[in-house]
Amino acid sequence: MGQLLLTNATVFDSHNGVMRPGSNVFVDGEQIADVIYGGALPQGVPVIDLKGRCLLPGLIDAHVHVTAVHSTLSKMVTMQPSLITAMSKRIMERMLMRGFTTVRDAAGADYGLVSALEQGLFDGPRLFIAGHALSQTGGHGDGRAMGDRRIVCACAGIGLLGTVVDGVAEVRKAAREQLRGGAHQIKIMAGGGVSSPTDPIDGTQYSMDELRAICEEAEAANTYAMAHAYSPRAISRAIQAGVRTIEHGNLLDANAAKIMKHHGAFLVPTLVTYDSLNREGQKLGWLSSMLAKLATVKDEGINSIRIARDAGVPVGFGTDLLGEMHDDQSNEFLLRAEALSPTEILQSATSVNARILNQEGRLGVIAKGALADMVVVDGDPTSNLALMTGQGENLPLIMKGGRIYKNSLTRPQVA
Repeated sequence: MGQLLLTNATVFDSHNGVMRPGSNVFVDGEQIADVIYGGALPQGVPVIDLKGRCLLPGLIDAHVHVTAVHSTLSKMVTMQPSLITAMSKRIMERMLMRGFTTVRDAAGADYGLVSALEQGLFDGPRLFIAGHALSQTGGHGDGRAMGDRRIVCACAGIGLLGTVVDGVAEVRKAAREQLRGGAHQIKIMAGGGVSSPTDPIDGTQYSMDELRAICEEAEAANTYAMAHAYSPRAISRAIQAGVRTIEHGNLLDANAAKIMKHHGAFLVPTLVTYDSLNREGQKLGWLSSMLAKLATVKDEGINSIRIARDAGVPVGFGTDLLGEMHDDQSNEFLLRAEALSPTEILQSATSVNARILNQEGRLGVIAKGALADMVVVDGDPTSNLALMTGQGENLPLIMKGGRIYKNSLTRPQVA
């Protein structure tokens, strides 16, 4: 790190949703020291001339599982934590090379991975973790098949996405345990899921008292709860209990969206996971019952985005991919195009997600005082979102915290 000047950039103003040509961005250490439009530029500083290329804030994915190294989560039960950690290293490196400089892990990763990234032991996005998701017995985080009598321990290891706890006292303790272990937010399984074997997709999970207790613990620690939920009933109950972000939300209706708007909640759709599972699920050995639940929700996600947008609910950007499907991450950009404009989609992956993370002004924006997380694009993604897909082929420069992780442009020249 050090000082660097990016000149002749066309900066994406993620707050206002406009491109600003003729921009010059001065980086000092980890931060953006200034964004200069005309006037004198710093002298004696290394310069990279972007020659009009688009400069985006570093992308944010608000729903990932970096330790989901296998597409069938039950197969991870017998994997050694050290192997899962080693495999997650590659997953995170590839996320960064797609331009995602920050991700919110929606359960599975632990504070050791956060530390590994902060210490530079691994290259990857900065990581906001939930620890282990809290699930009721028979809920979305309970992976036991029907008739399986094994007792589930509440002490799941790295890579196992859920911990099964019941009752107000136990969910309080479990929430506190995640926070003690370094969780940045708490994840609740508030309704049925596709990959869980015994719960109905449109069911609700946890009592209102249990949901409120978890949200109270998150609030007490100055953070928030995120909730897996599909049905309007599950969404409404979670929001009324104090949940801040609804994950997936494919079956959202206008009334549930109205409740979300009233409470200032966010929707984080994850269209790409259903697209990928629809193509790969049978080949990967998913149970017919899981695939049937997938069919119920896979085509509804785009409509939920329309409903949320029309109700004024902010729409974040998430992907929720597993195992072999992680490389589909950037397909999420195109899948949303039926409901949102390219500018709105880019805002979801930058300024909206920064608000979700309580990092407004620090992430998701190119502005003085923000962290120097930036991505150069060969072309204008507000008119051609396909530039954002693939594995970062159209992103010649990727910077996180003032450090360049990819640069296929010219080497910096001192002005």
